[in-house]
Formats: sequence, C-alpha cells, structure tokens
Amino acid sequence: MSDIEPARVPVSSGLRDVGPINWLICRLGARGIRAPQFQLFNVLSRHSLLFWSWLPFSGVLLYWGRLPRPDAETVILRVGALRDCEYELQQHRRLARSRGVDAELQERIFAGPDAAGLTDRQRALLRATDEFILNREISAPTWAELTKHLDTRQQIEFCLLAAQYDGLSATMNTLKIPLDFPD
Repeated sequence: MSDIEPARVPVSSGLRDVGPINWLICRLGARGIRAPQFQLFNVLSRHSLLFWSWLPFSGVLLYWGRLPRPDAETVILRVGALRDCEYELQQHRRLARSRGVDAELQERIFAGPDAAGLTDRQRALLRATDEFILNREISAPTWAELTKHLDTRQQIEFCLLAAQYDGLSATMNTLKIPLDFPD
C-alpha cells in the first residue's frame, strides 16, 4: 500500500472541521452506503457552499432523474472505467447491483459498446458515453442512435449525468480521496 498517494485534502469530517449540518449529512451519507465513512462527502463538505450546491444536483441525477436507474448506472460505470476512477467504480458497482445491473452486465459495460450480449439501448448509451467523455461531444450518427432510446429530457439528462460523473472522477482522482470500503 505504500505506492498509494495520501489524500490531498483532509478527509476528516469532524464537527469542528465541517460544522454541525455537514457533519450530520456526512454521517447519514455513510449510513446510507453502509460504510464507516463517506469519504467523498467528508472532503466536499469542507467547502460548504459548493457542497450544498452540488448535493441537490447530484441527488436529482442519481435518485430522481428521468433516465431509468439501470441506464444511469450504465453511464456512471462507463465513465468511471474510462477515467480509471476506483472510488467511483467501488461505489457504483454496489449501487448498480441494487438497480438491476448485475456483475455480468457490469463486465460488458467495462468491455465497451461492442461487447457481446448488450441490448441496442445499452450499446447506444455506451457509445454515446465514450464519445462524450473521450471526444467532448457526440457524433451525429451516435446521437441519432441515442435518440431512438431517449426522449428529449432524457437526452439532456444523459449529457449532464456523464459530465457530472466525469467531473467527479477527475476531482476524486486529483484529490486522492481514499476508498470507503476495504475491497
């Protein structure tokens, strides 16, 4: 473990460090993921204004969005794989299983849009995610395929979801946020 860089910002969410409301949010978040600590919240809560602005936006995308939850997890897992973000992958491998994305489908997601056994919808989501993340845009043919499966609101949400998790991956990797689970 000596080759793992230490966190670049404090990950403690002590009451004095983050204040009573953020402390409570960090504790509830950790309980929600069934971990002793929710390191992402511990770090982000140290900047209250940004944390409080980000939390509702992130919550809408993750829990109340228009994309079906398995679709959202497909996009998030693909972003995490493309960005080599173990924190994101550790969190969402677990969450995805609870949302109908089993280990076998997860392996297909990690293999990419040409993996055997994917539906046309899954292929469209993965191809669009790859282009969005790697090219910073989506080609006309890929967009046309995506629109066969998503309505207008879902198309907008897809872009914001991919961008949100790309930004989170970059933030988590840059800040060297430690994993929440020992596995």
